[in-house]
Amino acid sequence: MQQIPPLLLALCNDLQLNGPQYGCGLGECGACTVLLDGKVARSCMLPAQVAVGREVTTLEGLGSLDHLHPVQQAIIEEQAAQCGYYLNGMVMITATLLQHIPRAVDLVKSVAQRANREAREGSWKPKAAVGNIVKGRGFATPVTSTVNSPASARPGRPG
Repeated sequence: MQQIPPLLLALCNDLQLNGPQYGCGLGECGACTVLLDGKVARSCMLPAQVAVGREVTTLEGLGSLDHLHPVQQAIIEEQAAQCGYYLNGMVMITATLLQHIPRAVDLVKSVAQRANREAREGSWKPKAAVGNIVKGRGFATPVTSTVNSPASARPGRPG
């Protein structure tokens, strides 16, 4: 029986996209995060055929070079990018949170502040953080700066 390749391989190998990355291969690290019909999905865990007839958005599809997504713009403006390996997942998840969940900014700030505090105190517990929003030591900085930046302001909400 022929094994169906994961969506991640189709995106990276066939479509030459660089946003989603292979990380843990278990859907836990978030490096492979895409939006499938507007919902967060781990492309390393999904068979490529799942995407047929559905909208798949990668980091490249959030914005363009001329018009970046507000989360992408905020990370650039605040110089908040770290190593970049998990940045794909952080951007995709933060963009989705800010779009779909009322008061998501407060949630993201709270999680990021907690992670920064725990990192300073040496009591960092990644499992206590919310998924890929705060991935590793120091990764709360991109998220905090994103939600604090005027670029991440939504219509009807002050920057």
